[in-house]
Amino acid sequence: MSHSARLSDYRAALTTPGMRGPVVASLLARLPIAMVGLSLLLYVERATGSFAVAGMVSAAALVGVAMGSVVQGRLMDRFGPTRPLMVVTALFAVFVTVSVLAVEAGSPVFVLVPLALGVGATEPMVGSASRALWERMVPAGPTRMAAYAYEAISMEVFFILGPGLAGLLLAAPWAGTGVVVGAVLMVVGALWFATNPVVRAWGPVLQAPRPLLGAFAYPGMRTVALAALGFGVTIGFVEVAVPAFAKAAGQASMGGLMLSLWSISSVIFGVLYGMRPWPRPMHLRLPVLLGGFALLAFLLAIPATLIGLGVALFLVGTLITPQSTAHSAAIEQVTPSGMAAEAFGWVITSVTVGLAIGQGLSGQLIEHFGTRPAFIASGVAGLLIALAVWLLRGTVRRGVPTPEPLPSRSEMDLAAR
Repeated sequence: MSHSARLSDYRAALTTPGMRGPVVASLLARLPIAMVGLSLLLYVERATGSFAVAGMVSAAALVGVAMGSVVQGRLMDRFGPTRPLMVVTALFAVFVTVSVLAVEAGSPVFVLVPLALGVGATEPMVGSASRALWERMVPAGPTRMAAYAYEAISMEVFFILGPGLAGLLLAAPWAGTGVVVGAVLMVVGALWFATNPVVRAWGPVLQAPRPLLGAFAYPGMRTVALAALGFGVTIGFVEVAVPAFAKAAGQASMGGLMLSLWSISSVIFGVLYGMRPWPRPMHLRLPVLLGGFALLAFLLAIPATLIGLGVALFLVGTLITPQSTAHSAAIEQVTPSGMAAEAFGWVITSVTVGLAIGQGLSGQLIEHFGTRPAFIASGVAGLLIALAVWLLRGTVRRGVPTPEPLPSRSEMDLAAR
């Protein structure tokens, strides 16, 4: 996976025969990915008047996403994306509907939190299916690398647009508008993707017995997941500290705009990096990119003004998309074919858990010590995890090893007899 991608490779990937429908449908399904959670947070806060309740509901949705992504990925690898996506999308629509009704009825937090957990767990993982579809439709080489880079870049664009759309729709007469609009876009996009002929042709797959942990049984996959965790932790610290910095500067409304700056540089540099990725070997690329990102994060502790912080964020953001692309590309190197959707689910889970850890610790540091220690902690945490990934780099270099001797279901059945 040391291929570089030219602009012509991006064009070749996006014009692959049969892929236009899935590409457009996945765009529609993933556009609200950063919008639904924030809209739910703002909606619950507006309805209850409590950021504490809203934060618990939002955290439950994140936990749900972390739980659901791997399960959905495994089902899609086994049965193809169509049936799992259609079932989970229907459940998602039900959970969103019931959640909105519960908020409108003034339900207590012990009702809202499990519902939010369900919303997150059933959020259709079109991203996992889309990433796995490229592996089936595009031959290995620069074009496939460009497809993975496109997936990472498009997600960054959605993370720029999502919060803005959520804030815009909060101004609508009804505070729940953003939740409903985001959910409708996700449902329509997921169903469109699932019923596309190319996706439907990916039917059930006969598989040999898998280890109980699936893709996670492979040491290289665990190393990739660790790199994704470090990526999420580092970002999580910053995502809380930046709005807090803006509020302390008397410009609270600038917090979201400031975070958009590192997404913009991420998209720009992500395209350029895809043309000449470095380091070439994936086992070196993962720890070096994470370590570089962590070192750049220390720059955020220097500025004393919003303008200075904005410049620092723009610089730090350059290494976001290269890491996302590397995580996606590394999956092929560390897991056997037929596990792509589940493996990408583990990446999503790792990033989500990392975000939750980073955000939680950052909030505590800011409350007691201010924003500068939170920015420093972001860099320290990223460096420590990058060091661990470096020490484990051999598991990625070896490619797809024989899975560790974890018992499969059939082995457990025989043992039970």
